[in-house]
Amino acid sequence: MTTGILDYESDAIVQLMGIPEEDWGEQELKDALQRAIMLELSTIPPYATALWSIIDPNKNEPLAHTIREIVFDEMSHFGLVCNMLTRINGTVVLKDPLTVPKYPGELPGGVNPGLEVFLSGLTRESAALFSEIEKPENPLAFAADGNTIGAFYQRIADVFPRFAHLMTGGNQITFPFSGHGAGNAVVRMNTIDDVLNAIHVIQSQGEGTTATPENPFPGAPGELAHYYAFKEIAVGKKLVKNPATGKFEFTGPDVPLPPTSPVARVPAGGWANDPANAPDPATAKLLHDFNTSYSAMLTALQDAWGGEPARLFDALGDMGDLRDTAQQLNVIKLPSDPNSTYGPEWLLIP
Repeated sequence: MTTGILDYESDAIVQLMGIPEEDWGEQELKDALQRAIMLELSTIPPYATALWSIIDPNKNEPLAHTIREIVFDEMSHFGLVCNMLTRINGTVVLKDPLTVPKYPGELPGGVNPGLEVFLSGLTRESAALFSEIEKPENPLAFAADGNTIGAFYQRIADVFPRFAHLMTGGNQITFPFSGHGAGNAVVRMNTIDDVLNAIHVIQSQGEGTTATPENPFPGAPGELAHYYAFKEIAVGKKLVKNPATGKFEFTGPDVPLPPTSPVARVPAGGWANDPANAPDPATAKLLHDFNTSYSAMLTALQDAWGGEPARLFDALGDMGDLRDTAQQLNVIKLPSDPNSTYGPEWLLIP
């Protein structure tokens, strides 16, 4: 049995992956799903921070559109896994100080070891980080190594059918994410096929497939899986298929970065921990407002999957508040560096 499953900074996923499939019991499956929920949640703050740093609010701005669609995907993945856990009578834990994401820091559970996830504005470097988070086991464009999120989900898919008899729980939430595209709705987990289909959506939207880098459940035709979309931004070139070799390469047209606020990397524990950039009272209030909305969102989401589904709409309202407050922070210059600005901290207020 794994230890420290609710500790974001533990190596619980490594422990779970080290247990042979046949030795997984009910508790291991529930632990794995809680970890998957924490993984999905951990991607939203860095992706959203980068998205909100883009100055042009026009939804037609190509990179803003791309990242916004990915954030929607991650939100739907989060909801699907929450439904998996509650379906087998597990409890979704979100507002515990142990479970919330820690930045900068590694992904929860020891997946993608050595990868430091940070909060900052959109840059080539942050896009490279995002592509590393989403990297497949065997990407079509270059080699990968290490434990990946996709491999962890595959283990869950391999094990889950043995526990179909546990699928008696309620607290299932549905949400359409209408207009985003096929496959992105949060749906009930009524059968094992529902679970396996949902895991396939999660894996292929993040990684693509072994045949194509395109998202098979796109918001628009030609939309790339997350890994390749972020890699294009990081490299600054479109992904194209080389007609001579048949291989996909980042050698296409340029991918320019849009105008952004120069949001600096957020220090561990927040800006108050950086003496050179300690916020003034007005900035401190905005940071507190952001963290209050974030904490309220986590509480509402936990309540939603705890038997109060209408609380999901409170969480969505909190997400809008987060965006508005982040964009106010993004124009405030750092005292030590007028070429950089503050960014949201994403800290839990217990």
